Amino acid sequence: MVQEEERRINREADYAFEMNESLSSRETSFLIKEEPTFQKDKQSKDSIFFRDGIRQIDFVLSYVDDIKKEAELKADRRKEFEENLRKTGLELEIEDKTNSEDGRTYFVKIHAPWEVLVTYAEVLGIKMPIKESDIPRPEKIPFSFLLGPLKLARNVKHPHPEYFTAQFSRHRQELFLIDDQSSFFPSSARNRIVYYILSRCPFGIEDGKKKFGIERLLSSNTYSSAYPLHDGQYWRPSEPPNPVNERYILFQNWARFSYFYKEQPLDLIRNYYGEKIGMYFVFLGFYTEMLFLAAVVGLACFIYGLLSMHTTTSSSEICDPKIGGQIIMCPLCDSTCDYWRLNSTCLASKVSHLFDNESTVFFAIFMGIWVTLFLEFWKQRQARLEYEWDLVDFEEEQQQLQLRPEFEAMCKHKKMNPVTKELEPYMPLYSRIPWYFLSGATVTLWMSLVVACMVAVIVYRLSVFATFSSFMESDASLKHVKSFLTPQITTSLTGSCLNFIVILILNFFYEKISVWITKMGKFVGYPGKYTYLFSVWRSEECDPGGCLIELTTQLTIIMTGKQIFGNVKEAIYPLVLNWWRRRKARTNSEKLYSRWEQDHDLETFGSLGLFYEYLETVIQFGFVTLFVASFPLAPLLALLNNVIEIRVDAWKLTTQYRRPVAAKAHSIGVWQDILYGMTVISVASNAFIVAFTSDIIPRLVYYYAYSTNSNEPLKGYVNNSLSIYLIDDLPNRTAPLERGAFTTCRYRDYRYPPNHELKYSHNMQFWHVLAAKMSFIIAMEHVVFLVKFLLAWMIPDVPKDVLERIKREKLMTIKILHDFELKKLKENLTVSSNELAKEVMIQENKAQLAKSTI
Repeated sequence: MVQEEERRINREADYAFEMNESLSSRETSFLIKEEPTFQKDKQSKDSIFFRDGIRQIDFVLSYVDDIKKEAELKADRRKEFEENLRKTGLELEIEDKTNSEDGRTYFVKIHAPWEVLVTYAEVLGIKMPIKESDIPRPEKIPFSFLLGPLKLARNVKHPHPEYFTAQFSRHRQELFLIDDQSSFFPSSARNRIVYYILSRCPFGIEDGKKKFGIERLLSSNTYSSAYPLHDGQYWRPSEPPNPVNERYILFQNWARFSYFYKEQPLDLIRNYYGEKIGMYFVFLGFYTEMLFLAAVVGLACFIYGLLSMHTTTSSSEICDPKIGGQIIMCPLCDSTCDYWRLNSTCLASKVSHLFDNESTVFFAIFMGIWVTLFLEFWKQRQARLEYEWDLVDFEEEQQQLQLRPEFEAMCKHKKMNPVTKELEPYMPLYSRIPWYFLSGATVTLWMSLVVACMVAVIVYRLSVFATFSSFMESDASLKHVKSFLTPQITTSLTGSCLNFIVILILNFFYEKISVWITKMGKFVGYPGKYTYLFSVWRSEECDPGGCLIELTTQLTIIMTGKQIFGNVKEAIYPLVLNWWRRRKARTNSEKLYSRWEQDHDLETFGSLGLFYEYLETVIQFGFVTLFVASFPLAPLLALLNNVIEIRVDAWKLTTQYRRPVAAKAHSIGVWQDILYGMTVISVASNAFIVAFTSDIIPRLVYYYAYSTNSNEPLKGYVNNSLSIYLIDDLPNRTAPLERGAFTTCRYRDYRYPPNHELKYSHNMQFWHVLAAKMSFIIAMEHVVFLVKFLLAWMIPDVPKDVLERIKREKLMTIKILHDFELKKLKENLTVSSNELAKEVMIQENKAQLAKSTI
């Protein structure tokens, strides 16, 4: 009995000694790691580790000495913040400013040890692998061998095998496939965890309020920057002991312009930048692929117009000296403009036919169906992506994590969540009303600015139109130019350029401006009773060949100019800024200083970086869908732009920007609702463009109701579409200075002639054409919407094979978890039974010992 007690005491003493020895060794090693000074020549310039070469740098903070009044306050904030970070378990290592290239900047390197990672991985609900998946990848599509040149190497496209995953739990670590703790969590998950801690870490109490969060410290310039590190330099692979340089792999297989025809390494993008940025590139790539079909059909319609340009009846009559050459048109402006002959617009009428022909209606209907297919197939692509990237249950998992720390700080009220039964930050209605008014006032101000710019462009067009008309009529040297550069086209070109500049400045409601400006040309009146803006500027008239060419001109200039300007700006702007930073840091080469300094000198992607990328894409989508009836080449231009855009975005993100903090997203968010709304509006807008801007409906009405030539039904259409005006009826203020040797002139409208009792009022053909236009709008909308609803009903949002894979994975995950818990229970029961048997034996031995002693 005494001997057993002695052995027990000895065991406890040995255990306590071992614990103290272990703790002492850890403290000693910690001190050893913190003490040495940094020797730049001893460590690789591209190292992503602490000075010990073991602990990986997960995040970097930087700051400079402040000599202003708040210097002491900022120093106290930093000290408190860094102490609190250490209390959470993070490990910090500070680089003195003497070790920085500019001699001014301090760097705080942050490492998240294993215990911190497993704790917050559980808090954030991060899914980690538990078993390699036995579900084969989707089978190759038929004729996929034809797409071989477009494919990436398999190890680049799928850098890791597929796994069954489960939400990480630190109490079930044996369940997960942990081969190496240092590499188990990918760098994107590590920086996401560290940023979560940084955004919620307090740094003191000021004005009686608790202050916290790295964003507040950045906005107050307490820290100058906060960012995770890139894996290494993008132009060369990493060297041991650094892990694999995924940045280099991305640059080689994604960010090079010579790979413009290749597919994107989407899994690698997701692993490196996170699901939110990955989702954007998936969407941009899918949209570009779908544009290929629309571009082919649009190009075919354009080629049809090009081939039939010289044989169309309308253009032939306008260009014919015996027809168009004998038709005298009324002056284009008051007083200073003279009468002109219709055949002077010969070339303009042929160019107008390129975009305003029989294929216009077909293409408008086709694009209405195309946008439906695009959105329905995108839903399927998104559903497949949610499964492949473990985002199926993301919305439910992350419900509690979507609140911003800044929002939590602003909210003084709490409200019970009916689902989780937990108190959450809540802002009552009376607190939100002032912000609603402020937002409404801001939006109203910008809308007023847009309207003002729109009116200014209209005034410019109307005032310049008269100038161009009189100038081109009076200058004999412009005789040859007038054949292809009419006053209408000249005004449209210059007005479109001005409109483009306004759009670049405002970048808001651009489609409204362009379509409103174009439609202002419709309400022109007729000779003797023209429409005037502000009783000063006379409305401009459309070309006799139709009004569609003006909208086409605007779309061409605005869309092409905006895309070229956007790509150049995206490439040049960060490049120049980074060059300037390196110049200020007294070096022009990244090869001369440390990894954290290299990334510090790069441009910040920012929280609104993706917003502007999505905005640019959605604006382009508006050009492609809302006005495509007037410009069938819009999808082709968009396709060419997006092929370049993908590589420009990849290049700047990989080489010119700091690495963004990884974030999750299971969809493109509210942008999908915006796209859906635009598709609905696009059906109506294209129907109205075809009906009221194109010349196709008046030609059809003439073809079926007014033509008297059965062999050439459209012969005589030009003469039929022009009304007659008696020159003597022109008011003195509008009549040209020189009358000429003719008594009548023609203008584009359907009105009674001067010898009719209802002279100059709309004739019956006008109402027939108007009825046909309204009927066309109703018919087109109903047909397209019917097809849209049928396609939406026929195409499931989630593909059948994806549903089966999701069910299979859920079943396997439940089975694996069940087997793990069952095994653990058996082990516990075995241990308990062994301990019970051991205790029984001890008691029996004690009883026997007692008996023998007695």
